[in-house]
Parts: sequence; C-alpha cells; structure tokens
Amino acid sequence: MELILIKDVEKLGYADDVVKVRPGFGLNYLIPQGFAVTKNDGSMAQLAGRTKAREKREAKLLEQFNEISARLTSAPVKIAAKVGTTGKIFGSVSAYHVAEAIKNQLQVEVDRRKITIVEGEVKNLGTYTAEVGLGQSHKVTVTFEVTAEAAPAE
Repeated sequence: MELILIKDVEKLGYADDVVKVRPGFGLNYLIPQGFAVTKNDGSMAQLAGRTKAREKREAKLLEQFNEISARLTSAPVKIAAKVGTTGKIFGSVSAYHVAEAIKNQLQVEVDRRKITIVEGEVKNLGTYTAEVGLGQSHKVTVTFEVTAEAAPAE
C-alpha cells in the first residue's frame, strides 16, 4: 500500500514522502492518526503544490541555515557538570543539556530531539561532538566541552 505522509513519522519518513507500507499499518494507524493519506491523483496534485511551496520556503530558509550553522560552529559550547573525586560526572550529559547550552550561549533555539551525540553517552569531562539537525537535510556538527562545575562559594 502506498501512502503520502502528512507529518514526519519516526523510522518511516518525512512529511510529503511517498512510502510503501503494509495495509494494516496504513489503514489502522497512519491514516486514522492523521499521519498519512492514500496515494491517488488528487493527493499527488496536492503533493506537487506543497512541494513547490516548500521549495520556495527552503530557498529563503537556506540563508538562515547558513547563518545559524556559522554561529553553531564558531566556538565550542561549554556545559558545566557536577564532578566526583575521580573526574567522572554525576549522571550524563544528554541532548537536552546540549540544547540548553546552545540556547543560553549562542541564542539559537534547537529541538533537542534533533540532536545526536556522536560518542553516545557522555560520562566524563572532555570535548565531544554532536550532530544538530536544522531541517530535513541540513545537519551541523557542533563541538561541546564538558567542564567541572564551579563549587559554590561559602
């Protein structure tokens, strides 16, 4: 069964993609939840109109993506974490922490769900990299440094 996705569906595709799925998945989940519509002549015409409009929008957004990516790659983002006596941090640094640091230090709003830490879990001090998705096909590699949090003055 071929469907046109209306919204992004994780592990399946992005909005406006034509995907082939099993009939049960399409009829019982994707269509009732509003994630997809059946592929026919009318929906293909609507897809062509949406694609043309999206291309115009993306041309305007490309300049903004370039400016944001320049800001993200300009300097490493610093993340302060509580550290034990052995140099390991308490807990781990996650995509949420990276997104908050980018927001606070570079004034760029980034969706934490579109951040992938390349090294996996970050449990030690040091410099790491993460991929930040700015759109469907735009990814920027960001360097962040995990440092020891300053002890509170007594």
